[in-house]
Amino acid sequence: MRLDGRVALITGGGTGIGQATAQALANEGAQVVVTGRRAAILEEACAAIRALRPVRSYATDVADRAQVDDMVAWVRSEYGPVDILVNNAGVNVVKRRLSELDPEDWDTIMQVNATGAYNVIHAVLPDMRARRDGVIINISSLAGVRPAVLGGAAYSASKHALSALTSVLAQEEKDNGIRATNLCPGEVNTPILDARPVKVSEEHKAQILQPEDVAAAVLFIATLPPRAHVPELLIKPTTQHFA
Repeated sequence: MRLDGRVALITGGGTGIGQATAQALANEGAQVVVTGRRAAILEEACAAIRALRPVRSYATDVADRAQVDDMVAWVRSEYGPVDILVNNAGVNVVKRRLSELDPEDWDTIMQVNATGAYNVIHAVLPDMRARRDGVIINISSLAGVRPAVLGGAAYSASKHALSALTSVLAQEEKDNGIRATNLCPGEVNTPILDARPVKVSEEHKAQILQPEDVAAAVLFIATLPPRAHVPELLIKPTTQHFA
């Protein structure tokens, strides 16, 4: 197994991309820990994976730095330092146009999508630096490459912030053997679609990316040898316009 002996931490791991990524990494032998705000949802996700591979959960709000520090310390005590971090936690809101966006929703989106990722990176970096090895995969978005009304101003801004954080992280830490990647999916059939202003049809959901498609991209990046680094990877549905 290509990830045997590696410790993987996945935020937003209870549903969608996070759950599919947990399954993919566990299948390759990684000891996976999934985290998110809802303990019951996390346990459901773990139960579906445990039939084949061990995986554990730890409820954490990534926007709360103290909770993140406690969670990473727990992972270290149970399994050892984190080798692979997948920052997948992300939120959006229904009322996302600037004419109706609530300032509190702006704050929440930025705190989870951007600051939350920073919090987890900050917590795992010392161990990665000490070992001179580590993979950090940040699930950004095509909205983090090209802002769009579809995602909204706050979501696009948060994903641009995440993409910038990842790029600088990769530049600063490359000589410490740490590889950071922006993984930017287009439309994906995950629960975040429930926050769309216009209801998404089942036909449309079937045409766009599925969580396992993005998980396959994560696995590709995570299993590359230490000499190989993917700075950014864009993946979109065939039917989604991108020019």
